[in-house]
Amino acid sequence: MEQPAGAPREEQATRRKRNREGAAWVFLSPWLLGAAVLTLTPMLASLYLSFTKYDLFTAPEWVGLDNYVRMFTEDPRYWRSAVNTLVYVVVAVPLQLAAALAAALALNSIGRGKGFYRSAFYAPSLLGASMSIALVWRALFNDGGTVDDLLSSFGVNMGGWVNQPGWALLVVALLTIWQFGAPMVIFLAGLQQIPGELYEAAEVDGAGRLRRFRAVTLPMLSPVLFFNLVLQTIQAFQVFTPAFTVSGGRGGPADSTLFYTLYLYDRGFTASHMGYASAMAWVLLVVIGIVTALLFRSSRSWVFYNDKG
Repeated sequence: MEQPAGAPREEQATRRKRNREGAAWVFLSPWLLGAAVLTLTPMLASLYLSFTKYDLFTAPEWVGLDNYVRMFTEDPRYWRSAVNTLVYVVVAVPLQLAAALAAALALNSIGRGKGFYRSAFYAPSLLGASMSIALVWRALFNDGGTVDDLLSSFGVNMGGWVNQPGWALLVVALLTIWQFGAPMVIFLAGLQQIPGELYEAAEVDGAGRLRRFRAVTLPMLSPVLFFNLVLQTIQAFQVFTPAFTVSGGRGGPADSTLFYTLYLYDRGFTASHMGYASAMAWVLLVVIGIVTALLFRSSRSWVFYNDKG
């Protein structure tokens, strides 16, 4: 029986498709291998360890839900760390985004030097996560530091913000707010995509600068604002280096800078309660997932996408 004339062409097309798929899997294999070995396997291992008593030196001992029960019912420092982290997120993230948006608006309105100022404002985002910058930040707000001396010249004697339980958390928050460069660049890119005709139409209708900002800029920028909000919120829940440095790794004074990840580090690597620390890590993952889901759900009422077709 003779094959149809188009059969060889179909076989060749199928063979080429398979070859392309095979090449794609070859190129993807390093990423897939890395994700499996460096991400998925450690996650599954930590999930198992969260149900065990494990001190890094002996074999894990299965204890079921004991770590989670003890975390929620018997550990007041756990709740202290959770509250500190929540306060930090609520304070630092909105102020950082406000500073980033204000800087982006200022840069968008200037003509010369935009590249220089953009680089200068972005630099803290590159440097701020380092231990050296955190140490300098602590020195600035320590007793006898630059900020303390400046306030003392105006008759305000704080004795160093780092040493005050009511102010130490603010020191960490200010360091995060200072690192507004990354969201600023994203805001600036979004501002440059807003059509100028919208501002011209609003101006013709008699809208002032504040009205144009509320009626044009914010709605058109809402997708970018939402992106920055989600990204910075996730990062804020995982803050570690500033809290570790400002508090000297202890979360002081009076546990005022005992953030969640700092306490997780303390339980896992200082107290060698790795099973308990693994349970804390999974609770943090679930909380971040819930908060992110709530942000996505809320976005339906305030994020506007300019779909053109």
